[in-house]
Order: sequence, then C-alpha cells, then structure tokens
Amino acid sequence: MHQGCLGAVAAFMLVLTGCTRAPVNAGTAPGGQGSPTRAAAQTHTPASATTQGAAPATEVTAASHQAPVSTSPAQESSTMQTQLATFGAGCFWGVEATFRLQPGVVGAAVGYSGGHLENPTYKQVCTDTTGHAEVVQLTFDPTKVSYEQLVDLFFRLHDPTQLNRQGPDYGTQYRSVIFYHSPEQKQVAEAVKARRSASGKHKRPIVTVVEPAQTFYRAEEYHQQYYAKNGLENTCHLPQPD
Repeated sequence: MHQGCLGAVAAFMLVLTGCTRAPVNAGTAPGGQGSPTRAAAQTHTPASATTQGAAPATEVTAASHQAPVSTSPAQESSTMQTQLATFGAGCFWGVEATFRLQPGVVGAAVGYSGGHLENPTYKQVCTDTTGHAEVVQLTFDPTKVSYEQLVDLFFRLHDPTQLNRQGPDYGTQYRSVIFYHSPEQKQVAEAVKARRSASGKHKRPIVTVVEPAQTFYRAEEYHQQYYAKNGLENTCHLPQPD
C-alpha cells in the first residue's frame, strides 16, 4: 500500500493485493515523509481483509467484519462533550499515530471518505477508482485542544503542496484534504490554509482541498493503530517545526 512506510512494515505483511508501487530508493520527501529503502514494491494484506468492505461509522451491516461503531471513531470517552475532525494526508497509518500523541485527542480511527462507492474495501480504494481518500477521523475534546491546533498539526505532518500523492505514494486516495463537520470548522480550516499560504513556509502552492464531511467508512481492523499493534516506530508523517 504505502511505499513511504513499507520499509518498516514489510515483515508484517502476508498476502499480495492490488496496491502496487514502483520501487523507491531511500530519501526524504518534502514535508518530512522520509522512509527507509524499499526492497519491495507490492502491498501485502491479510487475505480476510481483501474480501469484505468497510462499514460506515454510522451503521453496521450483517456482512461487516468489524464490531459496531458509532459516529465517534473510537469509544474512548462517553461523558465529555467531544467533536469530530477528519483529515486526509497520505498513508493513514502514520497520520493516525501522530494525531494520537496530541493531548486532547481522545479517539482516532482510519478509514475512507469522499468517494462514490458504498462500503469500499482497502483493495478497491487502492485502485484509485472509487474516489475515496485515506483519512483519519478524530474525536477530540475542544476544552483541551482546539480545532485550529489540529488543523495546524495536519499541515505540519505532511506536504500539502503535493497533488494526489505524498512522497512515493501516489493516487487520489493520498490527496491532501480536510473534511469539515460544521461551518465553523470550514472557516477555521480555510483561515489556517490561507495563513500558511501567505507565510512563505511552502515553496509551492498549497493544494489541500477543504470540503464538507461525507460518509466515513472505517477501514479494516488490521489498519487500526497499525504501528502500535505491530510494535513499530512511526517514521512517517512526523510533524515539521513551524
């Protein structure tokens, strides 16, 4: 799947799927997307994960391979007043791992959004024909972290000037996108984007798209907290200093 992360995870992959990329030499892509040398160009996923679709976060179907999921991506807090934030910034493994370290983020799930196919599988999204982006949906406590802070972190953990790719990972599923959940979030996202565009921090124009949130389809369970489950270090999507 993700060439930018394959060097660290190749030993944990099992069965070849349809996501393939050309081999890439070691190096650091703009925006801190560096990764080790890649010896393999294919993605390997558990066989069971390639035959079933991802259920949307607001419903569970009989064929779903996941436990029931509410509109909150993770049932890690039930008493506080939380909000949702949804971001696409390339390979969702590293994006999720980085956001989980942010104080005030009480839940995170990786999945697919912005496409036209219902209940897409990872293999289908990898064909770059479903219109979905790989995204991370966060549940956060706005009394501990503001939406503006999350948007700032989003811009720092990837290269928002790369169109439909991040480093060696290419395709519209890796596009830079902010899915806003309210008019207030839209206003904040556009303001942060404009501020960063005018700051001179980026050598090329920012191509991040800001658009209304659509159905979030939770990804197959083996993608959730991928690095933590496999005892791996997150070497992708490390925040760059302002």
